[in-house]
Amino acid sequence: MKKYFAIFLLLYGTAQAEPFADGQTEAGKKLFDKYQCNSCHNGKMGGDGNAIFTRPNRKVNDPQQLAAQIDVCARNVRANLSAHAKLDLAAYLNKYFYKFK
Repeated sequence: MKKYFAIFLLLYGTAQAEPFADGQTEAGKKLFDKYQCNSCHNGKMGGDGNAIFTRPNRKVNDPQQLAAQIDVCARNVRANLSAHAKLDLAAYLNKYFYKFK
């Protein structure tokens, strides 16, 4: 599944003006909340889980790295996300935190 999501991003994402343009941010937010993503981030960031996205030394610096990190996090919470669900989550994170063009 990871391979297909990465191929999807490379082929489809480059054709769009904005990466993850077909993802639905509202659905991504629901997934973020459902899997309590910030519960892990809070511990790593001293209580402000959202700071993980905007810290100066963040791991994610482009859309491909975001897709890869979503795969890592999904495994950590044992979420079997579809490619579309990952796209929705990426769209949410990009819109509110990363702002990749």
